[in-house]
Amino acid sequence: MMYSFMGGGLFCAIVGNILLVVSTATDYWMQYRLSGSFAHQGLWRYCMSGKCYMQTDSIAYWNATRAFMILSAMTCFAGIIAGILSFAHFSAFERFNRSFAAGIMFFVSTLFVLLAMAIYTGVTVNFLGKRFGDWRFSWSYILGWVALLMTFFAGIFYMCAYRMHECRRVVGPR
Repeated sequence: MMYSFMGGGLFCAIVGNILLVVSTATDYWMQYRLSGSFAHQGLWRYCMSGKCYMQTDSIAYWNATRAFMILSAMTCFAGIIAGILSFAHFSAFERFNRSFAAGIMFFVSTLFVLLAMAIYTGVTVNFLGKRFGDWRFSWSYILGWVALLMTFFAGIFYMCAYRMHECRRVVGPR
């Protein structure tokens, strides 16, 4: 049963990490109509009339969103490594529970992506949304929220696996 939780957590974490990378790298966080044509933007580029341009402005909310998304993906990847290692049994690491460490890393990844999404959402709704009349959040943005759920559930699964391991350790082998 413990391995089922760990397997489910690892699946959620891998999917979440892929979604984090795709969300961070793509240019569809926001779509809007500008001068009669559709435009879209991401964290790194904006595209208008079929041409894309780099975001050269060093605006604090973009930098914060980028940084938290990158930190989230890196923390999730480290959690995946710890999660894979938690399947192995090393007697040298008996006091250090890797499933607990993986769960904590997935929760930290969730916190980072939550901060990124909150910053981007707040600024977009309060500033950019008023600047562009006809706008909407797009699929890259939505993938960020789905990644948040996946990393959160990965953390839940690994914490459940840790609790099962601890209960077995206290009670003893059956």
